[in-house]
Amino acid sequence: MAAAKKRENPMRVLGMMSGTSVDGIDVASVLISGAPPNLSARLEAHHHVPFPAYLRERILHVAGGEATTAADLSELNFLLGEQYARAALEACKKWRIRVNDVALIGSHGQTIFHLGAAARIAGKLRNRSTLQTGDISVIAQRTGITTVGDFRPADMAAGGQGAPLVPFVDYLLYRDERLGRVPLNIGGIANVTVIPAGARPRDVFAFDTGPGNMVVDALVSRITRGKETFDRDAKIALSGRTIPDLLARLMRDPYLLKKPPKSAGREQFGPAYVHDLLAWGKQHHAGPADLVRTATVFTSLSIADAFRRFIVPRAKINELVVTGGGARNPLMIAQLAAALPGIEVVSADRFGVPVEAKEAFAFAVLAYETYHRRANNLPSATGAKRPVVLGKIAYAQPLHV
Repeated sequence: MAAAKKRENPMRVLGMMSGTSVDGIDVASVLISGAPPNLSARLEAHHHVPFPAYLRERILHVAGGEATTAADLSELNFLLGEQYARAALEACKKWRIRVNDVALIGSHGQTIFHLGAAARIAGKLRNRSTLQTGDISVIAQRTGITTVGDFRPADMAAGGQGAPLVPFVDYLLYRDERLGRVPLNIGGIANVTVIPAGARPRDVFAFDTGPGNMVVDALVSRITRGKETFDRDAKIALSGRTIPDLLARLMRDPYLLKKPPKSAGREQFGPAYVHDLLAWGKQHHAGPADLVRTATVFTSLSIADAFRRFIVPRAKINELVVTGGGARNPLMIAQLAAALPGIEVVSADRFGVPVEAKEAFAFAVLAYETYHRRANNLPSATGAKRPVVLGKIAYAQPLHV
């Protein structure tokens, strides 16, 4: 990020993120000072806290569209608030940072449902809406740290899709006068931020390309009966073969043809999608490793397809900066590099923010901007009618720790 002429008393902000892969909570400590365009943000530390098995199961049950009750959803909201608070305190203890030295927490929360535009889901027309759980008042009271959360609704109220929100931070991190860059996050869903060389904020656009690790993770979990939750080092995929007929079918998914701005989630690529994929595999006698490999290749080719359709016609791109769990999947990265000749595929580690910490880092920066009452969405990315201040704030009295 650009350097300000004078830095005084940077704020220490904790960013917390748990994504659609539901593997746990990433906590990042970030030292932040200044204001855009001269905002300085430096990652101080990163820590990952896995979800307890019972809590992960409850999240997947509700987020997967299974039958639930208002009581269950309300209870989950508070249970997650407690879990986020424990994660923040555990991280501070590990880093030997006094809790009272943390000025602010930015918590994205756990997405239970997100639909950026009205669509037919399971045969029923649904209006646009979003729901993130993990009550910020619980976090603030347990930690004694003022907490910012629930970032997406303000953008949606302004006519946007409420996603993606990270492009605001991507622009600050990766803009370059000479190089066109696309930060690509391969989390549960894959999303891109397009930053042309010398771009101003209005030149930046972003969207979800489709599934990231979500389909692969779900297949691995089903195939291993829950013993594994992701394909570590692509070992399962590399032991199988790509099924051309299935890959062609997946590449015809209507979502891939939709023009940006657009956002995706479990509503498009969740349990129902994986159920259909497994049913196809059973009908055509496909091996489990073959399904995993085909889904892995599909993720990469769907990203490359988005480049050809929506990015290449609008901007010259020199570098693809990869973050998220998919950055550690060698088959995904190799397929991406092969499908995008002339574009260098690089890790976000090069820019001082490890791939695992990127989104937690981003929500620390977004919280910092919210706290200072500065607009922190990027309308060119979300489709909002205007810049708005994202999030809600739960204030807390400091604890004497």
